[in-house]
Amino acid sequence: MKQIAERVISFYKELKLEVKVPTGVQVLNPHNGGEATTEVFERFYRKYYNDTKPRKLVLGINPGRFGAGVTGIPFTDPKRLVDECGIPWNGPLLHEPSSVFVYDVIKACGGAEVFYSQVYISSVCPLGLTRENEKGRQVNYNYYDSRKLTTALLPFLEWNIARQQEIASSYESCYCLGKGTNYKFLSSLNKKKGFFKEIIPLDHPRYIVQYKQTERNRYIDEYLRVLLSNK
Repeated sequence: MKQIAERVISFYKELKLEVKVPTGVQVLNPHNGGEATTEVFERFYRKYYNDTKPRKLVLGINPGRFGAGVTGIPFTDPKRLVDECGIPWNGPLLHEPSSVFVYDVIKACGGAEVFYSQVYISSVCPLGLTRENEKGRQVNYNYYDSRKLTTALLPFLEWNIARQQEIASSYESCYCLGKGTNYKFLSSLNKKKGFFKEIIPLDHPRYIVQYKQTERNRYIDEYLRVLLSNK
């Protein structure tokens, strides 16, 4: 059996979207961004996933512009990549609030080696999506933000979830980031496809940092209790 690192690297090297998305939606694939992103991405996975041990599979929504949309690593912005993972980054040290929360969880459990030895994070949609807002700026866009987009992406999303299961060797449970639309979509799809025996929702990091900042420590404790077997 291939090591998880090699499974992930192979998946993203071959990843491409062959369906037409609605007008105005841009697809963000950091793995087409050049050697610098590829180098840090491969270094990260070979550092933390150089084994075949199954992991708990966590699925977010889709990569954000300043986190996985840049580094290729879910919920890991360049600043966390350097400061918490010890992996050099030559570009701007971009900041993503969701990444800050996830790495607060990681620090609380004892660091990246402890966390990633038990958890593998991916997304329902593995490619980032953006759209121009009324001010003419590109902003993050979710795979479920329009019915037309979701319908166009559906076969791709189903294929991706099955692949992430294989990568993590996780077939019993899935941990869904987002108790709203992401959870509803994933639960509905799971009823049709039978990917997992259960889907366990957690509040999305973006929701926590935006609306529940004063309760941050409670949410960190919840993540530790739900995700880590020794908590």
